[in-house]
Amino acid sequence: MPIFIGFVESGIPLGVTFTFLVTSPIVNEIALGFLFISFGFKIAFLYTAAGMIIGIVAGIIIEKLHLTHLVESYVYEIHMGEAVIEEMDHKKRVKFAFDAVKDIVKRVWIYVILGIGIGAWIHGYAPQDFLVKYAGPNNPLAVFVAVVLGIPLYSNAVGTVPIVEALIGKGVGVGTALSFMMSVVALSLPEMILLKQVMKPKLIGIFIAITGTAIILVGYLFNIIL
Repeated sequence: MPIFIGFVESGIPLGVTFTFLVTSPIVNEIALGFLFISFGFKIAFLYTAAGMIIGIVAGIIIEKLHLTHLVESYVYEIHMGEAVIEEMDHKKRVKFAFDAVKDIVKRVWIYVILGIGIGAWIHGYAPQDFLVKYAGPNNPLAVFVAVVLGIPLYSNAVGTVPIVEALIGKGVGVGTALSFMMSVVALSLPEMILLKQVMKPKLIGIFIAITGTAIILVGYLFNIIL
């Protein structure tokens, strides 16, 4: 998230930053290794390809919608001052970078702790049996339910692999379990709390709608082909 905020403040196109925001947590090399060991090459490859496609599509759509006006104004004020950086020597650039990092951390640390705390609390009250009950193979809305349940939780891709393995072992569809994994790492509540620091709620809502819809479609597709 701090890297994403730095990208936005540096003036990198909004679509590119959102592609990074989606793909960086989903396409995790360690998680992919665990997926390969647990489920084989086919699922690991499809998961990687789906994560990259979702990120690229989300980025393209957001860029085409021209939503830069939904980014907080202070971000552009920072970007406008970047011309001064060109006149700095190496020592001054290092100090400028350090001050920028300190400023970002100062603005977001409380939200990181708050988001992780809320996500961890919810995670403790969302056991695997609950997911099996409401996102099982007999529910035609299983993928949708899995994505909605995954959003409030907080974990990284590696931490969700054992949960995915347990869910599949209990009869949950592969696509349903993988869509749950994607929603946890790409649309988590702590992430949304942090995003609020650099963008307006409307843009966050658009991001959730685009990414969530793509994850749901991928989940149903995986349930058909796997």
